[in-house]
Amino acid sequence: MASLVQLRILSEFVVRANRVTRRRDGTINRWLADTLEKKVPANPIPVKGVSSADVTIDAEAGIWARVFSLTEEIEETSLPTATDGNQRLFKTMPIILYYHGGGFAVLCPNFYLYDIFCRRLARKCNAIVISVHYRRAPEFKFPTAYDDSYKAMEWLQSKEATVSLPPNVDFSRVFLSGDSAGGNIAHHVALRAAGKDLGRLSLKGLVLIQPFFGGEERTSAELRLKNVPIVSVESLDWHWKAYLPEGANRDHPSCNIFGPNSPDLSDVPLPPILNIVGGLDILQDWEMRYSEGMKKAGKEVQTIFYEEGIHTFALLNQAKLASQMLLDVAAFINSH
Repeated sequence: MASLVQLRILSEFVVRANRVTRRRDGTINRWLADTLEKKVPANPIPVKGVSSADVTIDAEAGIWARVFSLTEEIEETSLPTATDGNQRLFKTMPIILYYHGGGFAVLCPNFYLYDIFCRRLARKCNAIVISVHYRRAPEFKFPTAYDDSYKAMEWLQSKEATVSLPPNVDFSRVFLSGDSAGGNIAHHVALRAAGKDLGRLSLKGLVLIQPFFGGEERTSAELRLKNVPIVSVESLDWHWKAYLPEGANRDHPSCNIFGPNSPDLSDVPLPPILNIVGGLDILQDWEMRYSEGMKKAGKEVQTIFYEEGIHTFALLNQAKLASQMLLDVAAFINSH
């Protein structure tokens, strides 16, 4: 677990790195941004029971994913089982389709913190985690991140996915998840999938980890929480301007889910939702409004509020809270 001092140092590095790569004209120094992100290769050799491999989803668009697979074999289990070509017995495992954060503009599945986090997620949830890389803003604005991320859903229905994933994967138990901008993406991918024939796939739940929502209004948390780690109102405004269509404001439906320009979701079939909120995150009011709006729309929503949680506290491995959050996510997934 990251100590308080380590957390402060890491948080300050992230803030400064984001600041130095953003240009005043709304563009980003992509070379510098990618250089500052410490990347790690996929590792086919299991580490604490988890191996990883990169797969291509759309070579022309540059969409790919890192697959984290549990490799520990079992002999007996009361859970559903599957066998591979050598007739070895495995637990069948759900799929977590994971979308990384970074304000739609930075980071990637091979960023070292996401590699570490997705390994933890796979281990704690006994799941296959597929961490998706989508094209980023401002070079690729709305709706590119949603389009690319939905292609990962389509890829899961393909023969390529069958041969790329372990034999014990359970395509009938798919969960969409992501942190920050990735949580926003998971919500919008679920909206696109709602009511469609997904073939062998069945969406069982959404796990939104401090999702990046917003609006033109300044909320109490945005006004109250000053100098908190990782994010600021100004930085979030920059990221929304970088992603949203030219001329759009933060009441755009991709940002303000229950805003004046957003559709009614009452008749949209969505799976159960777990919404993770941090008490030291300036996004908390928008996240709580999301839960309230979903409940009013008749959806099943569980909200867990971590009082001391900073933005992306799980990714940064904030002491005690990160481990508890993974246990809570695992409980949600196991119950669905």
